[in-house]
This record gives sequence, structure tokens and C-alpha cells, in this order.
Amino acid sequence: MKIIQLLRLLSLAAVCGLAITVRAAERANVQGILLAASTEHGQADPRLASYEPTLRRILRFESYRFIGEGSASITALERGQLSLGNGHNLEIETERSDGQSIHIRVRWTAGGRTLMNTGLVLRLGVPAVLGGPATGNGSEVYAVIVIGN
Repeated sequence: MKIIQLLRLLSLAAVCGLAITVRAAERANVQGILLAASTEHGQADPRLASYEPTLRRILRFESYRFIGEGSASITALERGQLSLGNGHNLEIETERSDGQSIHIRVRWTAGGRTLMNTGLVLRLGVPAVLGGPATGNGSEVYAVIVIGN
């Protein structure tokens, strides 16, 4: 009887080990979009049109200007870097994924300075917005949209 229980336990451990290996091999596609948000009224950038309701709800600015974007395909527990333009980069480290969301660490840098270091849970296809520092151009601030899929 003890041998049968031991065999069941070993079988379960083998199946769990296989599931963990498969999950670790999953890839996360992460896209980052750098933009400038302003309190000044301006024409909407068509590249940001699908994100504008989310940007207005979270950042509460009047206009948004596209600056650059980057993307990376990252395996679980791996790091990747996205170059967004104007010297801005996102270093992304995936922590885990449950098939519907991706847990990541994000380090946003510009000119060798760390602007933000945070953790995010990205729901697949749902943009997350990070607000950043002033651009030096009037009332504009940098922001980044992060999307996992």
C-alpha cells in the first residue's frame, strides 16, 4: 500500500514539474509607448487614440503626444529592455504569469537616471499607465503605456 502511495506521489510530482517547466517556457510580449501629457489643449495624436480614454481617466491631462515605442518578447523569469525614444528605456523582468495576467517588475530609466522602479500586474491586452517627470517643455510630463499580451 505504501508503495502505491509513493508511486502516486512521484507521478504527481512529475506532472507538477512538467507544468512548472511549461509555464516557465511561456513568453510574454510586452509593449511600451512613451508619450508626453500636457494640460494645454491640443490635437489628439492618432497613434494614441485607442488609449486616450484610459489616459484621460488616469492622468487627467488635456492632450497627449506620441514620442516613441518599443517591444520585447520575454520568457518568464527573464529580463528584457525596451527602448522607447528620447533616451528612455524600460527594463522589464517577468516574475510569473497565470495565463490571464503577467506579474512584472519595471525599471524606467532616462539618461542613466532611474525614474521609476515598480511592480505591475498586467492583464493581457489592458494598458497600464505610468506617470513620470516633467519633460522640460512647459506643462508637459512624460508617461508610459505598458501593454502585455
